Amino acid sequence: MKKRVSIKDIAKQLKISITTVSFVINGKAREKNISEALTKKVLDLVAELNYQPNALATSLRTGKTKIIGFLVDDISEPFFSGIARHIDEIASNLGYKILFSSTRNDTGKAIELLQIFEDRHVDGYIMALPEGLEEEVKKLIQTDAPVVLFDRYVPDVKTDYVIVDNKNSTFEATEHLIKNNYKNIGFVTIDTVQHQMVDRLAGYELAIEQYNLPKLIKKINYVNSAESIKEMTEFFKAEKQLDAVIFAANYICLDGLRTFRKSGIRIHKDIAVVSFDDFEILEFCEPPVTAIAQPLEAIAENIMKVLLNRLKRAGQPVENAQLSLPTILNVRGSSVKK
Repeated sequence: MKKRVSIKDIAKQLKISITTVSFVINGKAREKNISEALTKKVLDLVAELNYQPNALATSLRTGKTKIIGFLVDDISEPFFSGIARHIDEIASNLGYKILFSSTRNDTGKAIELLQIFEDRHVDGYIMALPEGLEEEVKKLIQTDAPVVLFDRYVPDVKTDYVIVDNKNSTFEATEHLIKNNYKNIGFVTIDTVQHQMVDRLAGYELAIEQYNLPKLIKKINYVNSAESIKEMTEFFKAEKQLDAVIFAANYICLDGLRTFRKSGIRIHKDIAVVSFDDFEILEFCEPPVTAIAQPLEAIAENIMKVLLNRLKRAGQPVENAQLSLPTILNVRGSSVKK
């Protein structure tokens, strides 16, 4: 096995001190009054020998591992996987590695994953806060660990977060249906206290109240897709007057589309459809499905911007960043005028 090149090897070959090599490698040449000529010699040899710093030694010296923990319910969901892809790209360009993990809505597993992150001495945490993990996250924040939440937030968890304007988004989607002559608009969501879902429901209710239309809400006690489809089948069978429906998340919409197929319900011909969250499958439906698109790239960029600012100013008082980004309603054939 080829011997790993060390700072000592570089210093010996150039006949200079290990400290000088270290200063150059760590970008402190100018600060330490090291000449440009010597700096170039060091960097050229570093490139020639393909020197790679020892991650453990670097983390022990700097107190930083350049690792970030990323925790969500299910990273396979289109929204979470999209965010993960953009964050990984940004982090890689900045020399960070991401530990991606899914809780699968299991509080015990989530606590275990947070412990693994802590054991790995991650520099910061990015998470869509799972229900039941609030106290654990509060403990993290009390240790001054940088924590950035996204997708959802909890008012009494005082930390940075990046979300979208959920309430106004569903208000606009509901109003879009109303202006396209739909009068019996259903809203299918899950039975939860998660604030993003509560806000989406509130936007729907506000629009319905303003236009004096009936509220037709189905809250699913979400366990799995099969149970979700069963509850939706019963809902659509009971509410035959429905002429439109808004699904409050992409996985709920997928179960809704499966329910339509099972029940013989035709998109647009029988019922107009809007999904919160846009994903590729919706464009291939017949007709394509209207969707509220979350700005994945902007969310990821803001998450990393907030986190890096927190890391840069470690130990300093920093006001919590609480960002709410706008969404885009992608209007397609599923919700146009009857």
